[in-house]
Amino acid sequence: MIMSYSEPHPPSMPLKFIHTFNFWGCTDVLCCVIFVIVILGYIALGTVAWMHGDPRKVVYPTDSYGQFCGQQGTSNANKAILFYFNILQCANPAVLINLQCPTTQLCVSKCPDRFATYIDMQYSYRRNKSYWEYYKQFCKPGFNNPDKPVAQVLRDEDCPSMIVPSRPFLQRCFPDFITRNGTLTVANKTSFKDGNGKTRSVADLRDAANGITSLLDAKEVGTKIFEDYASSWFWILIGLVISMLVSLLFILLLRFTAGVLFWFVIFGVIAAVGYGIWHCYWEYRSLKGKPDSDVTISDIGFQTDFRVYLQLSQTWLIFLISLAVIEGIIILVLIFLRNRVRIAIALLKEGSKAIGCIMSTLFYPIITFQLLALCIAYWAVTAVFLASSGDAVYKVMSTLPDCKYTNLTCDPKTFGQSNVTKLCPGSQCTFAFYGGESWYHRYIFAFQLCNLFIFLWLVNFTIALGQCTLAGAFASYYWALRKPADIPPCPLASSFGRALRYHTGSIAFGALILSVVQFIRIILEYLDHKLKGAHNAFAHFFLCCLKCCFWCLEHFIKFMNRNAYIMVTDFLLFLGKLMISGSIGVLAFFFFTRRIPVIQEEVPSLNYYWVPLLTVIFGSYMIAHGFFNVYAMCVDTLFLCFLSDLEKNDGSASRPYYMGSSLRAILNKKNHRRPEEKQGGGKRERKRH
Repeated sequence: MIMSYSEPHPPSMPLKFIHTFNFWGCTDVLCCVIFVIVILGYIALGTVAWMHGDPRKVVYPTDSYGQFCGQQGTSNANKAILFYFNILQCANPAVLINLQCPTTQLCVSKCPDRFATYIDMQYSYRRNKSYWEYYKQFCKPGFNNPDKPVAQVLRDEDCPSMIVPSRPFLQRCFPDFITRNGTLTVANKTSFKDGNGKTRSVADLRDAANGITSLLDAKEVGTKIFEDYASSWFWILIGLVISMLVSLLFILLLRFTAGVLFWFVIFGVIAAVGYGIWHCYWEYRSLKGKPDSDVTISDIGFQTDFRVYLQLSQTWLIFLISLAVIEGIIILVLIFLRNRVRIAIALLKEGSKAIGCIMSTLFYPIITFQLLALCIAYWAVTAVFLASSGDAVYKVMSTLPDCKYTNLTCDPKTFGQSNVTKLCPGSQCTFAFYGGESWYHRYIFAFQLCNLFIFLWLVNFTIALGQCTLAGAFASYYWALRKPADIPPCPLASSFGRALRYHTGSIAFGALILSVVQFIRIILEYLDHKLKGAHNAFAHFFLCCLKCCFWCLEHFIKFMNRNAYIMVTDFLLFLGKLMISGSIGVLAFFFFTRRIPVIQEEVPSLNYYWVPLLTVIFGSYMIAHGFFNVYAMCVDTLFLCFLSDLEKNDGSASRPYYMGSSLRAILNKKNHRRPEEKQGGGKRERKRH
């Protein structure tokens, strides 16, 4: 027995707590065995994927012949960029990124920096040999015959019919689009000649690479965000450290001023939200009727400058409604729970004492984070190795919509002599993906599904293990009759070992049920994504219903899975998290917007001040959540123990209450001392007199 006090164990203690405190009684042994076998199989799957996979196939772009661009030790070591012979044949950016463009793809050392066609090159070559020296670097390796007829060169795909000024993006050559005075240009030109000598508009390139400009804009925004992080990381770190110190201070203050502090938090949040409602109404009323203020958010789309949204009346109306709903929920919850506030505060005080006695519990979330990071890393690596398994598979790609050979496998060595090029002019035998015909390659998709499912199972198991461990540690505090003398040594480590030794099966079983529901939800999301282009209203309605049902089922199972150990009462702690993250966020806002005169010179120059601001707010909330989650687990565990204590014990000498003196005082409960204790007390009284 872990319990070290001299009094006998209460005979009527619930079975779940007996399991918490003994060293026998393993639960769900069969599920434990299955879980161990699954983990061993998962390790075997990762090993097989590691033997067959090659991550270089994911890292490096691949040309039409399945060769890596930029891979060291190959002929393409100095050719790290993928070049498309005729980008006009590419329908959209997804085609480019997925290497499914029906044109020859070649590894090059640099992208073209000028407009040129093969016809013009051959004409100019007769006067100056340098034209060919530049152009041939975009031709197939080994081709060095500029006198070959143009028709044959284009037929055999020896060289591109044209080149356009490009720049590398995602290790691929894309046209260098630049907007000047509202006009789209490439190398200051709005038109160019294609391979047939026909004049084309730069807009044709834009249409062929639809979405590339937005991707380039996204890259530019990403670069600016990276610059903001590089210049403000020190101050972000300071903000997160302040958040950690405030969270620790908050928890320490709870031990001595739980009632005052939480009433202050409650009314502080109500007052802050109320002020927010008034401010939003004032802004909405002042903007109402002003020119351009009635434009909707959907009309202006995404803007990197958030101040644009603050000029819209709709923005403040959304804020107003949201804050009003939050204020109403807080007030209603307090009204209906007003009779339980005293018990809740007493539990908070007791929780503070428990955490004070078991301080190691505050750092247990680090263990959970490390275990989750290990699960995510193993899943990602296994997925990459599975995706990169197999040999190069080539398929026929054609620009003709009625070509019956499209997407059929082909051999690039013999494709030029086949009838496909005659029946489908312009078709190419292009690298598609990596695969094979062995049993392993045939079941790679199934292995990916297994990888995802076991990943979900391990993640849910890790979370449940943390909940069970913390619940066991805090239960050992509650069921110690004389606190802290009877608290067992190393309660957190003991609870962790006990959970693994005796309750791995139960934890794995609960995690399995939740993982099945989550896996089905992922499948439904995938099917819904695939059916977005369809016009079957019934299918959409049916999928939406299924997604809604499984969402409810998942959250219900999460509730039951956690409540196998504790009962949830997190509202007051949630307000504390909001107060901490909100306070740090306000401080960060004044700092990064240079509104603190004393230190405004220390503020770094930023492209978007909201980048470090949102990072600090989100990071502060997660830090507070990490500390308060342990606190919430403590309070909820003590609450469940408290209810069981009330139900099974009566305060008599044989069945004393295990609750603290503050809880007994609120409920007017007393523990009756044994006769020898009374006699000893009388002797002590006489001795004192």
